[in-house]
Amino acid sequence: MRFSKICYDDYNKISYETTGNITAVFTWVDVDNSRYSFNLEWHDTDASIIRTFLLFYYKVDGTIELYDTKHHRMFLKRTKCDTVTLGDLHIGATVSIFSRQMKVASFGDEYTQIQLGVLKQRFLIEYMTSGPVVAMELLADNGVKKWRELLGPTDSEQARKDAPSSIRARFGKDKSYNAAHGSDSCESAERELDIFFPESQIARYESPRSTVTFKNTTCCIIKPHAVQEGLVGDIISEIQENGFKITALQMFYMEHPNAEEFYEVYKGVVAEYSGMVSQLISGPCVVMEVTGPDSDTPSRFRAFVGPSDPELARKLRPNTLRARYGKTKVQNAVHCTDLPEDGLLEVEYFFKLLE
Repeated sequence: MRFSKICYDDYNKISYETTGNITAVFTWVDVDNSRYSFNLEWHDTDASIIRTFLLFYYKVDGTIELYDTKHHRMFLKRTKCDTVTLGDLHIGATVSIFSRQMKVASFGDEYTQIQLGVLKQRFLIEYMTSGPVVAMELLADNGVKKWRELLGPTDSEQARKDAPSSIRARFGKDKSYNAAHGSDSCESAERELDIFFPESQIARYESPRSTVTFKNTTCCIIKPHAVQEGLVGDIISEIQENGFKITALQMFYMEHPNAEEFYEVYKGVVAEYSGMVSQLISGPCVVMEVTGPDSDTPSRFRAFVGPSDPELARKLRPNTLRARYGKTKVQNAVHCTDLPEDGLLEVEYFFKLLE
């Protein structure tokens, strides 16, 4: 049998093969035969060593292969592994391959890096710049590991199965919209922190811009005692649930001269002035720009915060912030701007002068 003609119609996805007087027509089907490769690490606890593997992922059927790079032999023949999908395979991720927890250390070849690395990076950039983000520096012994465990698996659906109390399980949607990011190593943490909290003056000009608006604005400070008591999340939630927007937020350690300057308007007016200054410098405070739809925002927010004396607030305005979280006239959970005309000035003090 002799083939006299083979041609391919790209538009119709049909090939024609002619042999003698017989023409066979084959319809072509779109099949993605992409094969991606990744360098994996597995901590062999029995031998107390890190073993390295090359993982091949076949997109056409979702099968995988594992190649032992040290002994130069196939470790796992091509097979289906339900716990591994292409979305799970990104640098820093940990995947479970037949009960072995393996970390994705890097891309295995240039093709994979181009196809997956560049596309994923482009998506993440678009996503991260689509709106405001909250960046935090977290401190703890073995902090990277603890934070990663608290976050849970990258895929929020998987997190709901394996770590239902984790952050991504509770607040995430899927693999991309998974609520929060966490550095995967101490080196990554240092590099990422320097983006948001640069030490050099020059680098600060290149860091992400603040979200402060200076429009229809008032100032709110969560005082150090409330920060130390773990009330920041509750207070922020109540502010948002009551119709106010938090358009800027930053943690400050106040110096004594700054605290005296900020509270100068109360000097000689309220007996608690010295105590207020001492409380503000006793630890970190969280400062927020709170905004609303109109210029009446400072007055409405002042009413929502409640009387400065928490005992009085619990009697007269039991649903206010100070009634719910305050303890004394000094430790009354939050400071807010008293006079409407001072709202912008107080916000500028923190987000222009001190910053």
